[in-house]
Amino acid sequence: MRAAARLLAVVIFAAAGSALAQEKHLIDPTPPGSLNPKPLPPLKNPNAPSTPAKELFARKSTPFPGPPRSIGGDFDGCLAGAAQLPVTGPAWQVMRPSRNRNWGHPQLVRFIERVANNAKKVGWNGLLVGDMSQPRGGPMLSSHRSHQVGLDVDIWLTPMPDHVQSREEREFGSATDVVALDLLDVDPEVWTHRHTELIRTAAQDPAVIRILVNAAIKKALCREAGADRAWLFKVRPWYGHAEHFHVQIGCPADSADCKPPTPPPPRDGCDNELDFWFKESTLHPPPTKPEPPLTLADLPPACRQTIKAP
Repeated sequence: MRAAARLLAVVIFAAAGSALAQEKHLIDPTPPGSLNPKPLPPLKNPNAPSTPAKELFARKSTPFPGPPRSIGGDFDGCLAGAAQLPVTGPAWQVMRPSRNRNWGHPQLVRFIERVANNAKKVGWNGLLVGDMSQPRGGPMLSSHRSHQVGLDVDIWLTPMPDHVQSREEREFGSATDVVALDLLDVDPEVWTHRHTELIRTAAQDPAVIRILVNAAIKKALCREAGADRAWLFKVRPWYGHAEHFHVQIGCPADSADCKPPTPPPPRDGCDNELDFWFKESTLHPPPTKPEPPLTLADLPPACRQTIKAP
């Protein structure tokens, strides 16, 4: 019953328009992977101006060499000199490694290492890390419109097991959905105060600009934050995000071509600001026509060099 109801919610939210969903993730951003991923077939005419940029970037399995640079913005950019997060670390494990999305600017990798260690202090065994960016950033074939410049990471709301997971567990294990079926609050059978402490720990890191969570999770955070509420302004509600939270760090000093994101307003975002997310029209938005895919012409000029290099 729960799976069927969640599937209905997927359909509803997937129909939300791009105007609402500039940074939207699907309800399930981490579908099962593959033990034997097959290379994508060659493009018939990769140099055609109309070729979607996502088709080009998805076919690059290695980073662009040189110093690290985040180029452009989260919805129209790319990444040079990417660093790869090891699939297994002292306090984290990468999920869905077949997707090859465990790349980012070195500052993002250092943030993940840092917050994973800090999470142990609030009762988490370690982090399960979802998508970061592709080896050269850019648009993805599935799941995200953001994650293009190596400054974003999805962290699962599932505690890391006390063992190093097998490839099968990482590719096919399910993330924990912490939101109730009616989408109006968290599921009390799943949600714990440790979830609040984990998100608080991430938000308090000075590198973090914004964290996106489901509105029901934001409601729970507002309720459980206590007297220390300064970090809440970074945590903002968005569609989906019922199984993970999305962290975005700021533009690095070495990336002159990075377009800094607009920081959230310095308010905790609770009370009246949350009401919008629980209106019927927000929970069940009408379908709208999807936007056409980005081409190289829609990205900064430096991204052409990034994707054309071997």
